Order: sequence, then C-alpha cells, then structure tokens
Amino acid sequence: MVVSILKTQLMILIIIIIGFCVTKAGLLSQKTRSDITDLVLYIILPCNIFSAFHKGVSPEVLRQSIVVLIAAFGMQLIYMILNRILYNRIPQERRIVLQYATITNNAGFMGLPVIESVFGQTGLLYGAIVLIPLRIFMWTAGLSLFTKADKKQRIKIVATHPCIWAVLLGFAYLFVPFELPVFISDMFSFIGGSVTLLTMLIVGSILSEVNPKDVIDKDCFFYSFIRLIAIPAVLYGALTLLRIDHLATGVIVLSSAMPAAVMTAMLADKYGRDSAFASKTVFVSTIISMVTLPIIAVLLTQGVR
Repeated sequence: MVVSILKTQLMILIIIIIGFCVTKAGLLSQKTRSDITDLVLYIILPCNIFSAFHKGVSPEVLRQSIVVLIAAFGMQLIYMILNRILYNRIPQERRIVLQYATITNNAGFMGLPVIESVFGQTGLLYGAIVLIPLRIFMWTAGLSLFTKADKKQRIKIVATHPCIWAVLLGFAYLFVPFELPVFISDMFSFIGGSVTLLTMLIVGSILSEVNPKDVIDKDCFFYSFIRLIAIPAVLYGALTLLRIDHLATGVIVLSSAMPAAVMTAMLADKYGRDSAFASKTVFVSTIISMVTLPIIAVLLTQGVR
C-alpha cells in the first residue's frame, strides 16, 4: 500500500522534473506553455471530468453514498470559511493562490489512484463521489479568485467555462436512460487521460523560472501544514464524532490530505497571477505529502481492516 502511494507520487515528481529540464533546454517556450494550458483547460480537462462521472459514479452509487456526498459538500464549505481567516496576513497575490489551493487539492489527479490502492474498488467509488463537490467549487468559487472582472463578468466567465459544463453534463448523463457508444466514452477517457502528464509538465516548466533558493518559503510550508495535516486531523475527528462509516471516513480524510492541485499553478499562469509561487506551493506540498500520505493511510486503515 505504502509502495503504491510512493510510486504515484514519484511518477508525478519525475514528470515535473522532465518539464523543468525541457524548458531549461529551450524545448518548451512560454508561448507553447500558454497554448498547452489553454488546450488542457478547454479540451482535455473537460473530457477528463466527464469521463470520471461516466466511469466512477452512477445514480445507484449516489443514492447509497449520500452521506459521503453531504460530507464532501460540507468539506468544501469548511474550506471557504478557512479561507476567510487563515491567510489574511499574506499579500493578496499569494493569498489568492493559497485560497484556491485550499478550496481544491490534487484529489482528482493523485487522489483516486492512491485511494484505490488503500481502500480498493469500494473506496474508489466513494472517492469519485468526493470529487463531485470539489470540481463544482473548483470551477466556481475557485476560478472566480483568479479573474479580475467585476461580479457580473466573473459569473459569465464561470458560467461559460467548459469545465463547468463538463460537470453539468456529467450529472445529466447519470440519469439519462441510455449509454454512450463505447468508442465515444473511450475517446473521452483517452483524451482526459493526458491531463496529469501535461499539467505536471507545465508545473515543471513554471518551476524552471524559479530561483532554487526561493523554493524554501514559509508560506508554502504553512499551507502544507494546513492542507496535509491540520485539515485531515480535524475532519477525522468530526467524522468520528458523527459516527460515519469507517470506510467512508477513510476515503474522505485521505482525499482531504492530498497536496495542492496542479491547476493552482496552471490557472495562476493563465490569468497572470503569481504562477511562480503557485508552482512552489504545488511542488513543496507534493514533496511533503510523500511523508504524510503514507502515514495517514496506515492510520486510517487501522479502523477499516
């Protein structure tokens, strides 16, 4: 189990290093990186989102797992509250990055493989349900943090974003009385499957522009403590007091213990925010999670097996 988690994290770090090296070698320019970011945001990620609904969630699973869904929405509301109190002392450009990274973590890209390795197929289904509110908040409250438009314009940007429509269509697909042709669903899976590769390459590319001495950043470490240790601990205590099923608790807590989402760096780069700090946040929290995730997974499984 621990080995599987470490393999997933090492794979992600290796791809980041490749992105770093190809940019340093002049093979990946800033213009190319911007084009790839657009491709991911408007084509590849929506396919990945829709495919996840198709593969992992069904109306029956939603009915049987209503507690998990409610708890996952509750998590997101807690994150919104934390954002109002945790980062007030931090400059605005950094605060936006940390608030987004608190709203959404890497549960989508890293979380499901890790959850499956720890809790098996049932855990994987719960994990897919946890991702539903995460993706909704990711592309509504989260995306609005990066846009500089007024409220009306932000609503328009969010409402017309392809990833929002992918979520809506994913929900609708759960309840339609037919299946998509296999080649269509396979196409969505195939296109969406390149998300991790391209996003990690972009993070590595952005990191290539960061001074190595600047990677040691107290704000990154503060965020990592909140995201990787404090939040999972508080959630575990709350879910235990509420007598939530051990397996559901394990999946929810493990999902909450993932590092900063790679989309943090991509959106910061896309909308002209502090992409260097965002990339450092992703990098530092991912490195630290290589220690915290296996420990949390072992502790959680003591209550399940």
